[in-house]
Amino acid sequence: MPGSRALAMLRQYRGGLGAAVVVAALALTRLLEPLELESLARFFEMRGARPPVAPIVIVGIDESSFKELDTQWPFPRAMHAALIDRLAAGRPLAIGVDVIFDVPSARGPADDEALARAVARAGNVVLGAAPLTDVQDRYVRVDPNLPLAVLRRGAAAVGAINLERDRDSHVRRAPLAVGVGRERIPGFDVELYRVATAAGLPAAPLPDVDRIRINFNGPPRTFPWVSYYQVLKGEIPAEVFRDRIVLIGPTTVLLHDVFPTAFARGGDMPGVEIHANVLDTYVRGNRVREVPAVVSTVLAAAAALAAAALVLTLHPLRALAAVTLLWAIVTAFAYLGFVVADVWMRGMAGSLALVLGYGATVVDNFIREQRERRRLSQFFSPEVLREVVRQRDGATLGSSRRLVTVLFADIRGFTSLAEKLEPEEVAAMLREYLSEMTEVVFKHGGTVDKYMGDCVMALYNVPFEDPDHAMNALRTALEMQERTLAVSARWESRLGAAIRSGIGISTGEAVVGTMGSRQRLEYTAIGDTINLGSRLEALTKEYGVAIIMSEFTQRRLGGEVLTRELGEVTLRGRTQPVKVYGVLPGDIRKHPRAVLEVAATLVLLGAGQTCLVTTRDVGEGGMALGGVPASWAPGTRVEVRCEGGLLPKPLLAEGVIVWRRGDQAGVSFTELDPGTAPGVAEYVAGKGRR
Repeated sequence: MPGSRALAMLRQYRGGLGAAVVVAALALTRLLEPLELESLARFFEMRGARPPVAPIVIVGIDESSFKELDTQWPFPRAMHAALIDRLAAGRPLAIGVDVIFDVPSARGPADDEALARAVARAGNVVLGAAPLTDVQDRYVRVDPNLPLAVLRRGAAAVGAINLERDRDSHVRRAPLAVGVGRERIPGFDVELYRVATAAGLPAAPLPDVDRIRINFNGPPRTFPWVSYYQVLKGEIPAEVFRDRIVLIGPTTVLLHDVFPTAFARGGDMPGVEIHANVLDTYVRGNRVREVPAVVSTVLAAAAALAAAALVLTLHPLRALAAVTLLWAIVTAFAYLGFVVADVWMRGMAGSLALVLGYGATVVDNFIREQRERRRLSQFFSPEVLREVVRQRDGATLGSSRRLVTVLFADIRGFTSLAEKLEPEEVAAMLREYLSEMTEVVFKHGGTVDKYMGDCVMALYNVPFEDPDHAMNALRTALEMQERTLAVSARWESRLGAAIRSGIGISTGEAVVGTMGSRQRLEYTAIGDTINLGSRLEALTKEYGVAIIMSEFTQRRLGGEVLTRELGEVTLRGRTQPVKVYGVLPGDIRKHPRAVLEVAATLVLLGAGQTCLVTTRDVGEGGMALGGVPASWAPGTRVEVRCEGGLLPKPLLAEGVIVWRRGDQAGVSFTELDPGTAPGVAEYVAGKGRR
């Protein structure tokens, strides 16, 4: 049903879904932001420095200027005036002063007037302001920190020099305007842009946003620097500044106007050069545009599910390689988007999603597989179990109609036997017997359906196709007989009697798969074929035959196995009679045996293969041989020729291999030469019975 399939898919993807939820929560609460910003810095470093486009020159107030001018900070404003006059003589596009003149000069009004006249003469000077909003417990103080009115009158513009700093103190963004109460002061670089473009500088239009993410060009000194004192003393020709934007500001760490950036992790990028990068970003029109956080979060969640899908589809190691490749592809595209289109997509959430999606699904699969192994190990052999667990979709165990061979094996007279023993002894004997029988079933590719007291029900041709399922069921039955004798030999002294087993085999269609209630499911089979197999096992007592198979099984085996028709029986619940066939006498030790150690020739009937073997014992019903080729399995028809030793006459017989242990095998005679039988009986009688 659709609902069941959806629920099964949810269970399969719960690791990926959990990873998606965790990563989405981390991304939306911005707990991953430090990692994302670090990845952005790595992109800048990988891209490397690139030459600026905007014609900017920085006049740095540096240590050399303090020494050469022999003047302490703050410099006289008349000195700044002289500097501006020299710069203006070169006819720059704009002059930006990254120094705050919000209080009168300590040297008197004349000092302020000198600077004001120089600013007015230049006509293209942008002065800096430092708006400040101080929030206290009981009041909010707003201070625009504007230049003095006498200076503002002649200035081309006044702009806020404020730069936004993230939690790690890095400068990555710049506002286009800074709020001061109800008013907004345009950014310092915005005003410089306007003055320069008005003077003829070609530039991209300003972005229609509140702030931009700065597209840094490189480390400090990516823009050309000249010392303040060199310009003031006339060591730099005025023509150097023609058609350029000149920024004046501190470049020494002594004035504490330095900040960490993508290219200056140590915090040594001067604020005036950060303004140069902001202005160049405006001129280029290449601000770093961010993919919306919601989109990045959705993509990260999809990455977690993709990693889960890869684990569910591929082997974990192949899935790891695929996830790694997917991460490399996504990272490469993210990097190319940054380098080519100046687009930044937060990628750490996606990377974490791939890791968590893969890891959570692998762990979930491992836990589920271990649980499934424990549950299914009672049904399947280790080889089949590995394949069942590997096919995680569960289709292999779904209910379906298919051709099967079913085997029922039961201990003869178990109820009366159990009455003579203590419960602990019954449990120990039963555990040993069922363990032996289960091992035989698994050995021949069968599946243990269930245990019913002392009865074992096994299925063949499930859960995977086995074209030889009928023969494998018969091989199981033959070896079960031998194993039962071995268990009986170990317990006979305690039981006071030998134990034997009866086995019924039937082939036909049945409904096979995981069935049961909502509370408990089991892998089993139902149908007329199953009922028939159970009834055949019960018939072994009536016919005195160890193994009985239905005509449907016998027909499938063809002439590969020598069988004896027992007749037709009408079983309870069936209207049509069924032919049944016996494979071996009810007791395969029916005839006494005697030790016989002599060479014999074994011929594989129908194939003409011959090998030399040694005999171990012999009886009128069969014999044990050593040195039998490993490929000659139970059910193989053979011819035995043996002479010598104490045998009165050569032995010539046809038979079928009924059990194997190592290179030893037991052959049950199907045809014994008439002249041989008396000699075998005489030999056994003379040597003593086994």
